[in-house]
Amino acid sequence: MIGLYPEIEPYDHGMLPVGDGNEIYWEECGNPAGKPVVFLHGGPGGGANARQRRLFDPRRYRIILLDQRGCGRSTPHCGTPEADLAVNTTWHLVADLEQLREFLAIRRWQVFGGSWGSTLALAYAQKHPERTTELVLRGVATLRVKELQWLFGGGAGFLFPEAWARFLRPVPYARRAENLIEVYHELLHHPDADVHGPAAVAWSRWEGETVKLRPAQDVIDAFTEPAFALAIARIENHYFRHGGWFSEDQLLREAGKLDGIPCVVIQGRYDVVTPVVTAWELCQALPEAQLVVVSDAGHAFDEPGTLHELVSATDAFAADWAPGD
Repeated sequence: MIGLYPEIEPYDHGMLPVGDGNEIYWEECGNPAGKPVVFLHGGPGGGANARQRRLFDPRRYRIILLDQRGCGRSTPHCGTPEADLAVNTTWHLVADLEQLREFLAIRRWQVFGGSWGSTLALAYAQKHPERTTELVLRGVATLRVKELQWLFGGGAGFLFPEAWARFLRPVPYARRAENLIEVYHELLHHPDADVHGPAAVAWSRWEGETVKLRPAQDVIDAFTEPAFALAIARIENHYFRHGGWFSEDQLLREAGKLDGIPCVVIQGRYDVVTPVVTAWELCQALPEAQLVVVSDAGHAFDEPGTLHELVSATDAFAADWAPGD
C-alpha cells in the first residue's frame, strides 16, 4: 500500500496581494525544476497543511500550496471583523489562482483538489483549460441543491444521529424545520461571541465527525478549535448559501470544456460529506475520466485506500514528465 512521501519543507513562500485588501499565503516545495502542481484545499476555508505536501514525489514535482482567501495564513482572516465576504467567492478564488500562476511564472500546471478543492479545481479548469495539464479530484462536490440538502438538510443525519443532534443544538427548536444554512448564517454573523462562537464550533464539528469512515478524536479536536471553526464555518456557510455562485448543475453541464485533459476521480464508497453519486455523475459527463471508488473509505484524503490511489495518480502523471512539458 502506497503512503505519503517523507516530510518536506518549503524552499520558498510568501504573501501575494490579490486585490480587495486580501493577501494569500503561498509556498513551494519539492523540485523547482519539476512538474508544476497546485494543491487546492477543502472547506472552503480549511487552509493548507504540511501533510498535503507529501502527496507528490518531491523529486519530480514543483509543489504549490496556498491558503485561499480568508483562511489559514491569508489575510484578513474571516474570524476578524475586517474580513469582507462579499469579495470572497468562487470566481475571486479562480482569479487568485491565475494571479499566483502568473506570479510564479508557471505556464501550465496540474490541478489537484479534494472536497471543496475539487469544486474549485473544476471551476478553474473549465475557466482555464489551456492552463490545466491534468486533474486529480477527490471527494467530488459541485454544490448542487441536492448535495447541500443531503449534508445540511438532515439526510446525513440518518447515519450520524448523535452528531446531527449536536449540529442542531445552537438552532432554536422553532427554526429547525427551516433552511438550516440560512439559520446558521444568522447565528454565525451574530455580533455576540456567545452566539457565533458556539454556532461555529457546532457547524465545524459536524464535518469533523462525518469526515472519516471511523471518526477520529484528533480530527474532531482540530475542527473544534475556535479560530479555525469560525473561519471555516463562516466561509463554508457563505459559499453554500450562494450555491458556489454556480447555476444548478453548471459544473456537470460544462464538463465538456475539460475534453482532452486527463482526469482521475478518487472517491470513498462511504463518503458521507460528498456522496459517491456526484463523482459518478461527473464521470458520466466526462467519459474519458477514470473513476476509482475506494471500497473501505469515507471522505478524508488520508484513509489508507484513498491515500494509496491519490499518490498512485500523482506518480503516474509525473512518470513521463520532462522539462518543457
